[in-house]
Amino acid sequence: MFKGLATTCRRAHPSSLRAGVQALRDAEDLDVLIIGGGINGLATLRDLSLQGVKVALVERGDFVSGASSASSHMVHGGIRYLENGEFRLVKEAVTERNDLLKTAPHYVKPLETTIPIYKTFSGILSAPFRLLVTHGRGKPNERGALLIKVGLIMYDTFSRDGGSVPRHKFLGKKKSLAELPRLNPDLAYTATYFDASMHDPERIALDVLHDGIVAGGGRTQAVNYVSAVGADENGVRVRDEVSGEEFSVKAKVILNTSGPWTDLTNGALGLQTQFMGGTKGSHIVLDNPELLAATGGREIFFEHSDGRIVLIYPLKDRVLVGTTDIDADPSKPVVCTDDEIEYFFDLIGHVFPTVAVDRSQIVYTFSGIRPLPRHDDTAPGFVSRDYRIVDDEIGGIPAMSLVGGKWTTFRALAEHLSMKTLQKLRRPHRVSTQGLPIGGGKGFPTTPEERRRWVSARTNAHSTAVVEAMLERYGTRADAILDVLPAEPTALEHAPGYYREELVWIAEHEQVVHLIDVLLRRTHLAFVGGMSERTLREVAEAVAAPLGWDSARVDEEIATTTEALRTAHRVDLAEAGVARI
Repeated sequence: MFKGLATTCRRAHPSSLRAGVQALRDAEDLDVLIIGGGINGLATLRDLSLQGVKVALVERGDFVSGASSASSHMVHGGIRYLENGEFRLVKEAVTERNDLLKTAPHYVKPLETTIPIYKTFSGILSAPFRLLVTHGRGKPNERGALLIKVGLIMYDTFSRDGGSVPRHKFLGKKKSLAELPRLNPDLAYTATYFDASMHDPERIALDVLHDGIVAGGGRTQAVNYVSAVGADENGVRVRDEVSGEEFSVKAKVILNTSGPWTDLTNGALGLQTQFMGGTKGSHIVLDNPELLAATGGREIFFEHSDGRIVLIYPLKDRVLVGTTDIDADPSKPVVCTDDEIEYFFDLIGHVFPTVAVDRSQIVYTFSGIRPLPRHDDTAPGFVSRDYRIVDDEIGGIPAMSLVGGKWTTFRALAEHLSMKTLQKLRRPHRVSTQGLPIGGGKGFPTTPEERRRWVSARTNAHSTAVVEAMLERYGTRADAILDVLPAEPTALEHAPGYYREELVWIAEHEQVVHLIDVLLRRTHLAFVGGMSERTLREVAEAVAAPLGWDSARVDEEIATTTEALRTAHRVDLAEAGVARI
């Protein structure tokens, strides 16, 4: 995705090797090499590290910069998967959702979700036919109240876990419009249930990575901007995209967790596979206070008559609208198109007909490819979201490819992949990650009184506002940042809410290579919009010293980041961050 960034940096610094890359080059007796640093690869790294395995991971771009960065920010059981007969997946996903509410409470919160329903009986005949006969093939129909009611009863059954989330409720037209008066008055019912949201998925992934590195105690390595480009007698051939240097990495087991690019990675390693058949999902982010208020703080979940899921979701004082489900080629970049934007606007108009939306309110767009299995004639919306692990070998070395996977089930998936890996190493799986706190979720205050005590204990050195902000952004890992913040940290003028010293800490501790890593995955600056050229310069100058950037390098990073934001996210900085349409 950011090939140009790596190329620019490689020209500017032809001989330098980052410390992590040098350590990988020098590594001996590796048990496992993981290729792919999305959430599933990082979670597998954490699980294997906890078992005492010597493991390394390489990612061709930044960590969580591929499919994992383009999620709908939901942690959900997948209620609609029941119609496909994927009961195992739904049960696992609901269990993992409930686990994440407890292990990552700093980033994962209960999410009240309302489905507007316009018909009573629609879908009753087609749903079992797809389940029992066509297995997801055929023309989708809009779901009616009765079918949704049956699904939610089943969902509640799977969701029983000591009251992690409330049970669903059904309301008729009058009560529905009393709760959400801006909804389309043509509705017949609403169904409201609870899933969960993750307001910073990239930071969850970084916490998982951090936990894996710590658990490894020097045995675990992970480096970004390192590509797997081939295989030879010495192992997997990798290329450092910063310096351009290539070398071989030898391990006893190779794991391909490249997501939608699994077949391309296998091809580079000499394996010809056709496992993947990903679909594109796009989203837009709107700065529209009227639409934000209309949601009532809830996600509005709407299944269109074409079978696509549309969600209208309040997030960070913005409204996230998504998603599409279109067949995509992983070898080509994907972007949110004009047609997709019109599709979203049409659906917003259907759900909230009196709320005006226009393109000037779009502050950010993003698209990604789901790592779905090859699906031939199955409609994209009904392709299985489950995962499987396929065995192979590369140069006589055991290799496994992960096919599929979703954000919600990353922990269970990683544990499964870790167990299979340990079987090949003939070692036991001793430590389960179920119930294990993630990063700043450890000791996170979950009640108002606990939060008051946590904040008050740290206000001798900092203001309450600063402590609250750090706790909200990093959970209890905020302590590490508070330790280096001065009593009055330097607020950034053009990056509201962030501090110069905070960005310095991020640059020093979170493997930042490029400016865009900070804007998209270490902070939420790009997501909420309002950026300008001044924002980019202020952030670049804040991280320049710890990253060793001179003024020329700062200018390079600003230029390449500006272009990446324009082409991948439709953000035109000439318009102060308003999306270029």
